[in-house]
Amino acid sequence: MQSGRAGERRWLLEFEPSGRREADPLMGWTGSADTNSQLRIYFDSEAEAIAYARKNGYAYRIVEPKERVVRPKAYSDNFRYDRISPWTH
Repeated sequence: MQSGRAGERRWLLEFEPSGRREADPLMGWTGSADTNSQLRIYFDSEAEAIAYARKNGYAYRIVEPKERVVRPKAYSDNFRYDRISPWTH
């Protein structure tokens, strides 16, 4: 499986939920009346995201992304003789 890195450099503005989510009594689906929780706005830079939040009077906090750690593996490692546990279907 491969994980792409496209769109990784964009900044995302998400809204905190303003109300609690409740289960619908008829269907059992979970939902709320808060439509802002469905909204995601992407920006090309941190400065653009901050300017948008300030312009619209939104309180904001910046969450820095975690550094991605890639551990190269080979498919043949699944069949190594020194595995901790045997590989089976």
